[in-house]
Amino acid sequence: MSRQSRYKDSSYFAAEPGLPVPFPGIRPRDIGSATGIVEYELKQWDRIDTLSFNYYNDSDLWWRILDANPEVLCAVDLFIEPEAGREREAAGKTLLIPGASE
Repeated sequence: MSRQSRYKDSSYFAAEPGLPVPFPGIRPRDIGSATGIVEYELKQWDRIDTLSFNYYNDSDLWWRILDANPEVLCAVDLFIEPEAGREREAAGKTLLIPGASE
């Protein structure tokens, strides 16, 4: 794992003696508080990577926006494609956008 990874301090799942590993991966990382400095109202066709690029000039920093919005468990919950004739349910929801240096 890269030393720059946000998961670098996370631990791997360990098996209890005599049992298989419950999940072959790493445990979730601890998420510290991220203070939102901008309130952004989602539009129907917004995407989290384009919001990240807009605010941080880096589309790979989308996870910072999720860290500042702990009530959102998964970006997919916000950014699903609307069905024909149906508005995206997250449109109008306010997201907090944290500062780039946090």
